[in-house]
Amino acid sequence: MRYRQLGHSDLKVSHIGMGCVTFGREVDQKSSLSILDHALESGITLFDTAEAYGQGASESVLGEWMQTRRARSRIVLASKVTGTLTRERILSSVEASLKRLRTDHIDLFQTHIWDDVTPLEETLAALAQLVDQGKVRYIGCSNYSTEQLSAVLALSTDAGLSRMTCAQPPYNLIQREIEAGLLPLCMAQNIGVISYSPLAAGFLSGKYRPGQAVPKGSRFEVIPGHQDIYFTARGYQVLEQLDEDVRATGVPHVQLALSWVLKQAGVTSVLVGARNTSQIDQALSARVV
Repeated sequence: MRYRQLGHSDLKVSHIGMGCVTFGREVDQKSSLSILDHALESGITLFDTAEAYGQGASESVLGEWMQTRRARSRIVLASKVTGTLTRERILSSVEASLKRLRTDHIDLFQTHIWDDVTPLEETLAALAQLVDQGKVRYIGCSNYSTEQLSAVLALSTDAGLSRMTCAQPPYNLIQREIEAGLLPLCMAQNIGVISYSPLAAGFLSGKYRPGQAVPKGSRFEVIPGHQDIYFTARGYQVLEQLDEDVRATGVPHVQLALSWVLKQAGVTSVLVGARNTSQIDQALSARVV
């Protein structure tokens, strides 16, 4: 396992991170704990969750695991606040997350989505307060555009507030928008990039084909909105090219698609989700493709 510095922070994270979105939602508690055990034993140190995942269930599962395994000091813990980013909302959110996670601090606390309503300075001041209080070590953002992150960095500098240390965008063979602006900005400003959805929510696994019914219990059934992103002419075109690469190399879809993201300059860590331990092993094998 490779480990990299996360932006300008002193956090070192594994090149592959554990995305905890499935825990408490698509994976039961017993299986979730087993997957978390396997991830840590395999060298994964970054564990990313959010209050929105399973309406807090993911954080609760992760909190129980950290406590029963005494794993808190061995990992980099990341979580997120979603929705309206007022001072009151952010402060109450982190308290609820800390309680579910059974810890007194979060290493990386991120805003999950951009808030068009709340003044940006109010949001950044609240995040800075959490850093000053020691409840959060570093702050970051998820799903921000280049322009939004630029505004955040400019205001934090002008106001002397805590500077975001990372961005968390989707990035895969189909969703490559960050290459035009966000990724170069992060590289220039020493902002870490923790990308997610390297397999396009499972689309690049090769099991989804035009005209076929969506498998029951799959990510695309749980979150139908993902279909609009990937079940497109471009999506199927990329999948056809991946099919050709699989035939030429003999390497499975999952390993090829994940390996591509892992090799991209500027990406600090890639989050992978899992419903069983074998999917962790699949992700680890992609490093050597």
